[in-house]
Amino acid sequence: MELGGAARHLAVLDDESSVPDLFWWSESRSLPVLILGGGSNLVIGDDGWDGLVLKVALRGIEHDRSAGRVTLRVGAGESWDELVAWTVGRGWAGIECLSGIPGSVGATPIQNVGAYGQEVADVITAVHVWDRRAKARRVLAADECGFGYRDSIFRRDPHAALVLAVELALRPGGAPTLRYGELARALAGEAAPSLAEVRQRVLELRRGKSMVIDPDDPNRRSAGSFFTNPVVQPAVAEAVVELAVREGIVDDAARVPRFATDDGRVKIPAAWLIEASGLRKGWREGAVGISSRHALALVHHGGGSTAELLAFARRVRERVRERFGVELRPEPILAGAQW
Repeated sequence: MELGGAARHLAVLDDESSVPDLFWWSESRSLPVLILGGGSNLVIGDDGWDGLVLKVALRGIEHDRSAGRVTLRVGAGESWDELVAWTVGRGWAGIECLSGIPGSVGATPIQNVGAYGQEVADVITAVHVWDRRAKARRVLAADECGFGYRDSIFRRDPHAALVLAVELALRPGGAPTLRYGELARALAGEAAPSLAEVRQRVLELRRGKSMVIDPDDPNRRSAGSFFTNPVVQPAVAEAVVELAVREGIVDDAARVPRFATDDGRVKIPAAWLIEASGLRKGWREGAVGISSRHALALVHHGGGSTAELLAFARRVRERVRERFGVELRPEPILAGAQW
């Protein structure tokens, strides 16, 4: 987002053997540690980080093919989208719909990255971590990671562990995942789209929403989706629908997008709630505003501050709450800043 202050100290972690010393060094000086991946899902306060920023640069990809699947072990510092392209090129299915997402492999389990009908939790078999409290290396099975919608134990307790590597299980020769409506419609003319075709179409869809990194895009200073999609009780969702019909926001209840979740609740797209509250794409207040291509992305136009961005985000939240009684929550990690 090109916002935020400086780090007091910075270390680049490119060797696992350095981990104990780096944490000892920071703890002995009572310095907080901020673990940094690609920085694409991070909002940093204007005063910066008064401690140690640990930039994860652990590299390496190992793979083993057996029992009809390919198991990968990938260093946390590898580029996520480069990994997706590499696996698609080999015909290994499972993460093709997660194309174009910026950031590092180690960051993906933290918020259980997902898009276009896939989540990384669908293919993760294990996460290798440094347990900061036990001061030991551990391997957590997928069911120990507490994955949920844009959530995990790593996100709920950010000081517990440092992700070192991620294990993924992919399907060699497998068919692409086409469960997401927008993507399926975009590929409707293809009888049996390949993984490469699905990747290309996902990139096109993301580019149309300014959701890929492009230095020439006026919406480029963004953390992607700024809010998670609210997951509410059925009664709350029904109240949203009734209000939208009563006030003429939609002419038919079916036009309010909503999706049932496995736990019996209902997910309502935050982008729809924002626009239905009267906040249009491209709305701007000074140096910050809403992307001109996607209502869920907040952008910095240059010359602003993190304080301005968060104040604007809170105004968006209040507008949705006042209109629909639904609470929006930020998706990016906040460092040195308070929501």
